[in-house]
Amino acid sequence: MHNHNHSHSDNSASKRIGWAFFLNVVFTIIEFIGGWLTNSTAIMADAVHDLGDSLSIGTAWGLNKLSEKEATNTFSYGYKRFSLLGALINGLVLTIGSIWILFEAIPRLSAPEMPQVEGMLLLSIFGIAVNGFAAYKLSEGNSLNERILNWHLLEDVLGWVAVLIVSIVLMFKPWPILDPILSIGFTLFILFNVVRNLKETLLLFLQATPDAKQMEEVRKVLKSNSYVADIHHFHIWSLDGEHSVMTAHVELKQDVSVSQLRTLKDEFRQGLDEFDFVHTTIEIEFASEDCRDE
Repeated sequence: MHNHNHSHSDNSASKRIGWAFFLNVVFTIIEFIGGWLTNSTAIMADAVHDLGDSLSIGTAWGLNKLSEKEATNTFSYGYKRFSLLGALINGLVLTIGSIWILFEAIPRLSAPEMPQVEGMLLLSIFGIAVNGFAAYKLSEGNSLNERILNWHLLEDVLGWVAVLIVSIVLMFKPWPILDPILSIGFTLFILFNVVRNLKETLLLFLQATPDAKQMEEVRKVLKSNSYVADIHHFHIWSLDGEHSVMTAHVELKQDVSVSQLRTLKDEFRQGLDEFDFVHTTIEIEFASEDCRDE
């Protein structure tokens, strides 16, 4: 039994990532100028971080566009895993970037500098608006690539919230040490979530089962048929975190007629519809037949 779900490529993810890339590049330029005008080392450091984000999002955009291509003889499952590659690259870049921010922020605890507060306040409001809109656009997507990129932008939003709070406080109290303290706290929070997503991405790259509960449910569907004795060589893996593939060998209790076999295949098809696999392959093994993969 073989079933392949052919669907038109949905480029909405690429559009969302494209929006995030455009906004991030434009704001990074503004941020460098703003950091220079306000004499804020925190803003300049965040500008460098945003430059890395822009490169990462641009890479993800290109890989996501590639993932929409139709299957070829070389990539018979299509290019969906290239989107997963984008998620892996961005997770690594953001992890390295967050560690770099920590190395920059921690020394400032002992030697904080007073920036130009009014400029910080205006730039922080602008930063929250731009990065918040980009994060909102990406939050509409469900792919791992978009989720990883969303953490890029959420890190920037939270970072600008920290700048906003610090700039307001600094208008009344000369406590510049608040800037590195908040930056470290937000960076650790983001780092925790990115590492968690990165772990999930690595497991999918290694073809781990995406959902153990789903696997048991599929097993029950296949074994619930009265003709089925057992199943083996049963595998479920994900192409990109959204689109999953399932294969199985089904052993029959007894030999069946062509009509009974057709009925069996129809029942499998109906039972598996709820799982929305993009590709399923089921090999039927008769009672008197040895498995050729043993």
